[in-house]
Amino acid sequence: MAEKLLEVKNLKQYFGSAKHPIKAVDGISFFINKGETLGLVGESGSGKSTTGRSIIRLYEPTAGEIIFEGRDITKKMTRRERLQMAKDIQMIFQDPYASLNPRMTIKDILSEPLDIHGMYPNADERLEKLVELMENVGLDREHLNRYPHEFSGGQRQRIGVARVLALDPKFIIADEPISALDVSIQAQVVNLLKDLQRERGLTYLFIAHDLSMVKYISDRLAIMHKGQLVEVGDSEEIYENPVHPYTKSLLSAIPLPDPAYERQRQRIVYSATAAEHGTEWVQIKDNHWVLQ
Repeated sequence: MAEKLLEVKNLKQYFGSAKHPIKAVDGISFFINKGETLGLVGESGSGKSTTGRSIIRLYEPTAGEIIFEGRDITKKMTRRERLQMAKDIQMIFQDPYASLNPRMTIKDILSEPLDIHGMYPNADERLEKLVELMENVGLDREHLNRYPHEFSGGQRQRIGVARVLALDPKFIIADEPISALDVSIQAQVVNLLKDLQRERGLTYLFIAHDLSMVKYISDRLAIMHKGQLVEVGDSEEIYENPVHPYTKSLLSAIPLPDPAYERQRQRIVYSATAAEHGTEWVQIKDNHWVLQ
């Protein structure tokens, strides 16, 4: 029996006024087992990133429960408990250019989380740890004294991954970590994340809109549209047997490097007004559910 690391129950994240709320996330529920990757997929504005930021408590959830290792982390916590949660749950941000302070060297950027949590106060041990982090993401110790502008986008995202690994987290939220990168670099970063997961037993919430890449890295998929989940299941199962019209629309938009296929590919257009979300979850197979 797989062990649940994270469970989200009826999460709501509203913005704006109480009279005219903007329902960015509107009552979603899902779980992630220890050591697996859940791909959260949907178009821009569907609420994917808001979900990730609510889980890590960058936003205070409007309602719902976020249970991490059996504890509801939306409840009031002591300072020590908040620091421990910050160590255990980390986030890789979408933009590798904006997420690194341009005035700090890479050594200072990687040292900052260690300083906050009082880790590796000994200078020699600290340097050894920083070199290890750089090597873990395919960079060299000489890079520690450089500034972010001296690196390419892919290298900056590797540095962002190294910063996340500094605190030895258990759960990582990857918020579209490859969308700002060249296609040739995207596979390198995804392969790095897969290797780190295998070596460290990490658990991922991988947020993206590129379905072809999500299929490669994810064990299960959760399809999100207008603040709600509409289909959840094993990655292969959803690709082979999509049920919800929105899922079918997303899959029909995936291009393939095959001119013959592309000439006859039929795009399925999904109209939210023509097919509103259902209210009941229906089980299609063992690990495949759809909102109807």
